[in-house]
Amino acid sequence: MTVPVQTSPSRPAPAGPPARFEVAVVGAGAAGLAAALALARDGVATALVGRHGPPADGRTVALLDGSVRFLTVLGAWPEIAPHAAPLAELQIIDDTGSLFRPPPARFSAAEIGLEAFGWNVENTRLVTTLRAQARTTPGLTLFEADSAGLRHGSETALLDLEDGRSLEAQLVVGADGGRSPLRTAAGLQTRTWSYPQAALTTLLAHERPHRDISTEFHTRNGPFTLVPLPGGHRSSLVWVTAERAAKRLSGLDDRDLAAAVERQARSMLGGMRIDGPRGFVPMRGLSVARPVAPRLALIGEAAHVFPPIGAQGLNLGLRDAAALRDAVFSAREANRDPGAPASLAGFGRTRGMDARLRGAAVDMLNRSLLTDLLPVDALRGLGLMALTAIPPLRRAVMREGVQPRLGAPTLMR
Repeated sequence: MTVPVQTSPSRPAPAGPPARFEVAVVGAGAAGLAAALALARDGVATALVGRHGPPADGRTVALLDGSVRFLTVLGAWPEIAPHAAPLAELQIIDDTGSLFRPPPARFSAAEIGLEAFGWNVENTRLVTTLRAQARTTPGLTLFEADSAGLRHGSETALLDLEDGRSLEAQLVVGADGGRSPLRTAAGLQTRTWSYPQAALTTLLAHERPHRDISTEFHTRNGPFTLVPLPGGHRSSLVWVTAERAAKRLSGLDDRDLAAAVERQARSMLGGMRIDGPRGFVPMRGLSVARPVAPRLALIGEAAHVFPPIGAQGLNLGLRDAAALRDAVFSAREANRDPGAPASLAGFGRTRGMDARLRGAAVDMLNRSLLTDLLPVDALRGLGLMALTAIPPLRRAVMREGVQPRLGAPTLMR
């Protein structure tokens, strides 16, 4: 007997019997695509449900070392690499005006034996490449339609699509975004919050070379970050500031906005020119108490939403995808149903903990910049100075930031 979880009264009549799969991934963003590819490449009969249309909003993603390893195993990295720039060094400049302002700090990937902390690539390029890979991967069936409802029984879940088709799977993966209908329908508890800020994103061309150095200014309104792009004279911008200021900046013409960026960057890269589309991102957060429900596992922004600070959001979503693949294969090896509670328990526990820890770190950094309390400024400044002055601590923090050692998914090691 099936239990209705979500229905769509306007859905067309079903078109034939449902196709059967081991896993159905709902959501065609980077996390959903990666999860579907990881499962299908190792023989899991997988469906990918969702339409693809990545917005051109000037956003890039800094793929950390573990994510690059994952994409390499999936076979997608060779197509992405020529369009990605290495982040060989990270520079942090305190521009808060605090009395406890520390000197600029610089961190080098070479110190932990890496060529780069990660690689920066335009989000549209990443998703388009993964989508092309999905179209040619054996064992992966694409359903280019939105989901319309989910019904689950004791042994399978039935997923209805808006075009009238339906499919059956032992496990459904919700990668359907921050406003996930699957999460809502399953009744999973969430915690949401917002900040009095927004982020302006765009692509820039500049006179001086970036030398593969990502520069982050810590201002009293949030981080202002310039991240290298290929060619040496292009970077992506994530300018987190007060919401009203972000709206004002987004309304400037290209010439005036470029001048404002150059001033905020202290002319470090010389004259600026806007070289791509713009985006406006409200600063908000979301976490799920436990990212699993009967025959459902959440990954990516369906399970956690971070503000665009510290390159954590999508990298965490890719870790979700790689960890889900491990959970499915562990169930297979034990001859268990991959959608059973026992098969998802470990995934839910470890992924929930990782998201909470990363979310707390991003939240603490952002809120520490918004306050002008001297004790908070002093703690932030002392922490940055300690990282600069104590090499073992610095190396440990860099390694953990790039790729957590504890519980790293198999395909990211």
